Amino acid sequence: MTIAADDAVQNQAERARVFRALHEGPGPLLLPNPWDVGSARLLASLGFTALATTSGGFAATLGRLDGAVTRDEALEHAAAIAAATTLPVSADLENAFADEPAGVAETIGLAAAAGLAGCSVEDFTRRPDEPIYDLGLARERVAAAAAAAKAAPGPLVLTARAENYLHGRPDLADTIRRLQAYQDAGADVLYAPGLASLADIRDVVSAVDRPVNVLTLAGAPSVPQLAAAGVRRISVGSAFSNAALGAVVSAARELREQGTYSFLDQAATGRAAATSAFRP
Repeated sequence: MTIAADDAVQNQAERARVFRALHEGPGPLLLPNPWDVGSARLLASLGFTALATTSGGFAATLGRLDGAVTRDEALEHAAAIAAATTLPVSADLENAFADEPAGVAETIGLAAAAGLAGCSVEDFTRRPDEPIYDLGLARERVAAAAAAAKAAPGPLVLTARAENYLHGRPDLADTIRRLQAYQDAGADVLYAPGLASLADIRDVVSAVDRPVNVLTLAGAPSVPQLAAAGVRRISVGSAFSNAALGAVVSAARELREQGTYSFLDQAATGRAAATSAFRP
């Protein structure tokens, strides 16, 4: 192994160690989701302590919808985000781009080689007729991912996602059953995106003994409320990316329909932040 490769291994291991420790802090880990290198460096400059990629946000930079990115593209993107700052980075790897456990394990191994501190695997099949994997297979997939994550120089923090609420199956009992199975299979963090009820979130937190991640949603509990409920990590998914696109849409419509430039105020804020974040 070359000196450069040795350094890369040590860097990955240290970031993984730091990322794991951040889940045990005094309050929830606020984990924003950059969509490109610039947004990663900008968010790092604003004081966040870790980052996570967003499959939907990255797909949008390519002019595609979520779910239309290949494994190679996702891993290359995640590696670029990891190289953009010194912060630990976790990757949204969708369903690990594989149905079978062996393919899942291969993807997680590649994630470690990309310099990541963590990654997620979800139980969404991407098949409209059967959107969620059978629980037995889903558990095997998480077990394979966990084994691959633990084999990394710095064991990756593996997040297992139960996708029921995003795909027309708002079944809390089944979601909890799945998260418990994924915990038993070796997942480090548990995540059921789409949960918005504080009572449901409390039920999930009390039913498992791993850190629980919650996705920010309109009308969802605030950060202090989630902290009081025992949530250990809060992420935004593609919300920041979509907010940026929304700002562009608003500015473009103002220019075309009103012929005015009030968007320049927000542009000045962005320019100042970028100047500070991107300064060598």
